[in-house]
Amino acid sequence: MDRAEIVHRNFLSRVAAQDFPEGPSPRAGLSGEAAVSLFRAQCLSRALDRTSRAMQRAGQGFYTIGSSGHEGMAAVAHALRPDDIAFLHYRDAAFQLARADQVPGQDMVWDMLLSFACSSEDPISGGRHKVLGSKALMIPPQTSTIASHLPKAVGAAYALGLARRRPPEHRELAVDGIAMCSFGDASANHSTAQGAINTAGWTSVQGGPLPLLFVCEDNGIGISVKTPTGWIEASMGHRPGIRYFKADGLDLYEAHAVAREAAEYVRRRRKPAFLHLRTVRLYGHAGADVPTTYLSKAEVEADEANDPLLHSVRLLAQAGALQPDQALAIYEDSCALVEARAREAVTRPHLQTAAEVMASIVPPSRACAATNGPSAQARAAVFGSDLKAQDEPQILSRLINWALADLMLEHGDVVLMGEDVGRKGGVYGVTQKLQTRFGSDRVIDTLLDEQSILGLSIGMAHNGFLPLPEIQFLAYLHNAEDQIRGEAATLPFFSNGQFSNPMVLRIAGLGYQKGFGGHFHNDNSLAVLRDIPGLILACPSTGAEAAMMLRESVRLAREENRVVVFLEPIALYPMRDLHEPGDGGWLSRYPAPDARIALGEVGVHGEGADLAIVTYGNGHFLSRQALPEIAAAGLAVRVIDLRWLAPLPEAALLAAVAGCAQVLVVDECRKSGNVSEALMTLFAEQGISAARLTAQDSFIATGPAYAAPLPSREDIVAAAVNLAGRGV
Repeated sequence: MDRAEIVHRNFLSRVAAQDFPEGPSPRAGLSGEAAVSLFRAQCLSRALDRTSRAMQRAGQGFYTIGSSGHEGMAAVAHALRPDDIAFLHYRDAAFQLARADQVPGQDMVWDMLLSFACSSEDPISGGRHKVLGSKALMIPPQTSTIASHLPKAVGAAYALGLARRRPPEHRELAVDGIAMCSFGDASANHSTAQGAINTAGWTSVQGGPLPLLFVCEDNGIGISVKTPTGWIEASMGHRPGIRYFKADGLDLYEAHAVAREAAEYVRRRRKPAFLHLRTVRLYGHAGADVPTTYLSKAEVEADEANDPLLHSVRLLAQAGALQPDQALAIYEDSCALVEARAREAVTRPHLQTAAEVMASIVPPSRACAATNGPSAQARAAVFGSDLKAQDEPQILSRLINWALADLMLEHGDVVLMGEDVGRKGGVYGVTQKLQTRFGSDRVIDTLLDEQSILGLSIGMAHNGFLPLPEIQFLAYLHNAEDQIRGEAATLPFFSNGQFSNPMVLRIAGLGYQKGFGGHFHNDNSLAVLRDIPGLILACPSTGAEAAMMLRESVRLAREENRVVVFLEPIALYPMRDLHEPGDGGWLSRYPAPDARIALGEVGVHGEGADLAIVTYGNGHFLSRQALPEIAAAGLAVRVIDLRWLAPLPEAALLAAVAGCAQVLVVDECRKSGNVSEALMTLFAEQGISAARLTAQDSFIATGPAYAAPLPSREDIVAAAVNLAGRGV
């Protein structure tokens, strides 16, 4: 007999014998009707856990991480409002069931059974994963979370405060709402949890509104590793800027009373709070997990003896809300209901094709208010003397700065955030003057934590803002890439397009910085970005192109709900000359504020038919530098700037190389795992003769050897001439 069946039989026999675990009397604050409703949600949650295991044994269900022992979360749901956005731990079925009782028209048992069965009719994920989540209940879906949802909960809470001062066009959350996130005691040790909690306290101490309730469900163990006794309270009980609350989650009445007190504190003070909720874990981690392999039988039985449903029956009886025989009837009716409905749920259809699975990778577009761009008066007020300078050729970094200013003028919900972007104006001056022009709540100097920067962006997008976060260097993204891969990019996929978190993530990156920083500041690997489904990766090379591509990136995020990464080549920020000192060949004029380069539109320089050089970023600059020498060898060449690296602009690219005898791919990134591999595959599939010149599979050194592993102008000339069969 497995532990789930043991717990079930223990409950039946102990309630019948009125053999209950000891505990305090019920606290005030819950009406009898409300308490019975919450107990019903607890029973349904328990029945769903048992049924999910039966479905898996029958090959009809695909998820068995349950909520048994955590049913006290039903009381937390009752302490909150149904429009308070909730980012849930995967053991929070009772929370979702109790919240559904607050919103008319919900059939959460049926919805969750469809999710267990991975039916295409599952209303939250469309059969893509078993997730807790509901648009109607303001619960964005989570996959098997550790703590990766906590940074975006901080962002959502920050957005609630900012929306009071600057209401965004697509605001989702109530003005007086709060945000809530829940997680386990083991997850509290994860870097994403620690970063989010630290960021919340950091913001609160500085006086910023951050109405966020952290709920730590402490069952004392993470899969098989025990949490040290007293660890959560010792480590979280005195965090600066965060009020600590503690409750027994086995006690429905106490959990509700303390959760309500914590929620009222957060709502009234607009400050974060930490609710430490004692729970137990029943059954083990999941269906295949046998807890007695790493816990003694006595420890397992001690937790089972503290079954929160047994505590609830005792408390309901003591409160005069429900007699034990009536509670037993509710439990048995819940089991029968769930079993009966499961028999129907497993007959519902599933996703069948790749197209069906992929249908929600790209979210649906949304209606946006029309805009004619910033007025002449507004531009004059913001730009001042820079308006006259816009008539003169400028460097890349300055044109990006002006494009950001125009975008912030045009769209009041555009918000920039990142380390040093405000008062300093960015490490390379790209965001200079923007904080002065638009305020510190639209150009936000963040703490040094890339996970929190991206979480802030994701959470703010949940409330209708259009975030433009900055990661200072491409290498720093690796500290936080899961916030893009596992959170931002997957949200439309796992919500069947119902939730999205559009943003334009600006990253300074790539190589060729002379003698500065080594691979920490010269990172030429894009592999972690190019393989994320649905993500758009843009890489400009000239200032005018950067301005027009940035505008298109913002349009894609604002109107089409896309996640865009805008990769800015650091080495080209200050570039002025192309061939000779003082020639100004890489400067460009600021394009009109309404000029854009559309997604998938490539750049073509020249009309030569002997060779097409396909490249991007610094490779575009170097290829243009190489043209005179290549031409001197008698070759007629065209240079094609990809601009959009993901998804690859295949149709435009094939049209651009049409009629050329040879194709040379120049990829400044490493030979393995980068753009050139996809390009060579495309050309091979189309029967086009091509070769590639790439960086070596190496990190970049500091000092004189900074460019040694990277393609050079001389390398491009040699490769072009050799490919054309002319020899050097």
